[in-house]
Amino acid sequence: MTYTLGDLAAKYGCDLVGDPDIEILGVASLISASKGSISFLTNESYLNQLKETKASAVIINKKFIDSCPTNALISADPYYLYSIIVELLHPIPKFKPEISKYAFIGKDISIPSSTYVGPMSSIKGNVSIGESVYIGPGCIIDGNISIDRDTRLIASSTIVNSVKIGKRTTIHPGAVIGADGFGNVKTKKGWKKINQIGDVVIGNDVEIGSNTTIDRGSLDSTTISDGVKLDNLIQIGHNTKIGAHTAIASSTAIAGSSSIGERCMIAGQVGIVGHIEICDDVRINGAAVVTKNIKKPGIYSGSIPFEEDQIWKKFVAKFKLSAKK
Repeated sequence: MTYTLGDLAAKYGCDLVGDPDIEILGVASLISASKGSISFLTNESYLNQLKETKASAVIINKKFIDSCPTNALISADPYYLYSIIVELLHPIPKFKPEISKYAFIGKDISIPSSTYVGPMSSIKGNVSIGESVYIGPGCIIDGNISIDRDTRLIASSTIVNSVKIGKRTTIHPGAVIGADGFGNVKTKKGWKKINQIGDVVIGNDVEIGSNTTIDRGSLDSTTISDGVKLDNLIQIGHNTKIGAHTAIASSTAIAGSSSIGERCMIAGQVGIVGHIEICDDVRINGAAVVTKNIKKPGIYSGSIPFEEDQIWKKFVAKFKLSAKK
């Protein structure tokens, strides 16, 4: 379906500057956009690209409108509006329900007629699958597994042992959920493995990035609450609990039995030691090493050790002054 800029303004309640009849065919970045594209500006460091853009329209905050050389949709939150428009113009393709003849489905497993199972996928054990679930090629589902409706396993995901996954969750290629946690006891003869007997509970509307690993609990549950967004290459240890709507960036490692609150933002390469608690509404900047509880909402930075952001900046300033002496 083709939309005009006027259609988009009316649909999302935006002010429009320019030609309402221009056709919008897709979304593109400022630098790569061409006729028929709509782009967006959220960071003033891209103002030079804005001035040179070939986009037919730009989603923009009104404070930058004087720098915009083309048609515009005015929004107080251009990035959010962009996220809605890209979903409208570039929706996730719908799938045709089927079970590939090259998939393996274990005995007594019921697959709803609305589900897709791709080639080379293997499903066995005590598995329950909801309506309209997409299981892409090469997935392994093995154990006491429950997957609720409208969840998507894109490809080559591994779900094993005991895992419960909620509604509308997306799991990207290479993710491993439910593998044993790192549980060992040191003896005089070396390390002895401790059998892991817990599970993983994943809520609704969760996104799990490629090659992210979520270990099963040692005794109880590893819990990923509703709306959590996990980037690629994240390690989540056994019995960790992550609160609703927390977002974690790539290469973060969280040791076992940690508890992270709701609405937290954890940047890339953060290390969080085990058995600590982080309260709600905390932001941890990149490469921080968290070694103690965080009981107060705020921004935290640093690795030697981490500290509240403003205190950390004072430390850095003192380090620099000392180095110059």
